[in-house]
Amino acid sequence: MKYLVVVQGTQADYDSMRGQASAHAPAWTQDDVKAMYAYMGAINAELARTGELVDAQGLAEPARTRLVTRGPDGRTVIADDPYDTAEVIPAGYWLLDCRSLERVTEIAERVTRCPGPDGVADLPVVIRPVLDGADELQTGPA
Repeated sequence: MKYLVVVQGTQADYDSMRGQASAHAPAWTQDDVKAMYAYMGAINAELARTGELVDAQGLAEPARTRLVTRGPDGRTVIADDPYDTAEVIPAGYWLLDCRSLERVTEIAERVTRCPGPDGVADLPVVIRPVLDGADELQTGPA
């Protein structure tokens, strides 16, 4: 079954990875950033070897986000940089094809152990099964 695994983050997290500490996140050094990329790269390499990796991407910081909604009058409302510095939103994802929810949970647990500087927030990793068509939407999970 396919699963979307989403790592969460905030604008403060992105800023801190550029060395800018805040009340929400400590400053990262270049060594911290390199260790994080090496750790995530090792996970990606393993998932590619096992054939479970379908796709994986990091997402641009929340400050580069555009939110498009409909207002009460039915007109389109567009907001650039709509999130507070500490608001948690998706920071990156993996699309995985795993044999079970238990296996994808093992992977998500490993992602939560990504190295970072002392004081870095423990942000959740969200696992969402990918629906296999309208029939599954109608009947719910098996």
